[in-house]
Amino acid sequence: MHVRLETTTAVLIAVAFGACSNDVCGPSSAVVERVIDGDTIVLASGDCFGSNATTFNRDLVLGKTVDLSYDNQCTDTYGRLLAYVSVDGTDVNALMVERGAACVLFIPPDGETRRSEFQTKQADAKARRAGLWGACDPLPPAC
Repeated sequence: MHVRLETTTAVLIAVAFGACSNDVCGPSSAVVERVIDGDTIVLASGDCFGSNATTFNRDLVLGKTVDLSYDNQCTDTYGRLLAYVSVDGTDVNALMVERGAACVLFIPPDGETRRSEFQTKQADAKARRAGLWGACDPLPPAC
C-alpha cells in the first residue's frame, strides 16, 4: 500500500504523492491479499498504537481492490513500491493520518505537493488527541 507505513513506537506514514506512469511504477489497482508487518506496515513488538493501526488498515483494505497512484519515485531504497492507496473512493493515507493511526514522515523528493495537506490533518488529529496522539506517552520520536 502506500503508504509505506513504518513504525518505531507508533505508525509513521511516508507520504508519497503525485503521479507516475503505471508502465514505469506498477499496477494502477490490485487486490490486497493480506496485510503483513514487513510489507506495508512494519511493526516492532510493543509499539504504542501499532496493533490498532494495523487493524484499522487491515479493515480498510484486506481482500479489496485498491487503486494506486505514484509520485516521482516508484520504490524506496528497499525496493518496496511507493504509492498512494485508495479503496472505494477513500484516500487510505489521508484517513489514517486523520484518525491518528499514522503520523507524517516527509521523505523528499516525493510528497511536496501534498505535504501541507497531510501536516494539517496531523495537526487536527493531535488537537483532538485522536489515535496515537491520545494513547501514546511518550510519542514516537519521528512524530
